[in-house]
Amino acid sequence: MKILQIPVGQMSNFTYIVADEETDEAAVIDPSWDLEEIFDALKKNGWKAKYVINTHSHFDHVLGNEQVAKVTGAKIVQHEASQLENHITVKDGDVITVGSIKLRVVHTPGHSKDSMCLVLDGQLVFTGDTLFVGNCGRVDLPGSDPKEMYKSLFEKVGRLDEKLVVYPGHDYGSTATSTIGHEKKFNYVLQHKTEREFLEFMGHGD
Repeated sequence: MKILQIPVGQMSNFTYIVADEETDEAAVIDPSWDLEEIFDALKKNGWKAKYVINTHSHFDHVLGNEQVAKVTGAKIVQHEASQLENHITVKDGDVITVGSIKLRVVHTPGHSKDSMCLVLDGQLVFTGDTLFVGNCGRVDLPGSDPKEMYKSLFEKVGRLDEKLVVYPGHDYGSTATSTIGHEKKFNYVLQHKTEREFLEFMGHGD
């Protein structure tokens, strides 16, 4: 398996390519800007993009969807709560298969209704804008919900295997990647809080 973490655009986004080097099947996660880098990486490595997967449907994660799908023939995969055009919808617990790689969908609303994380058990998790290194996604945007974010962080993401490597949707932290265990220990949004404390901390208390 190969993971490429590609910094793109002017908003510190990450686009990812995850590839099974045995079958040369690949998935492109959150394509937005600098698409030539994606195409060059696929061509250089001889990988065939099977899917474009979006961790959520905000513009800075989906701008490249149609072009990548058109050029590569990949199918666009989004959570069923997305209101954008796609080829395949998934829900919590579904598994997306890329060669021998199995990415489990964990629905994590909060930043957006259709936010999801992709877990490769025992190895890594693509967290999109649900969890950053040292922070979490905004909850003051249309479709955001701080109560849902609390549940997603503490009841889902926070219960994942602490050894999983975290691949976030943006390069907002002190490092490009982390682990669930490190974030639980040092990320202030994951420190043990009641829902009320979390909401107050996020500026949404009563």
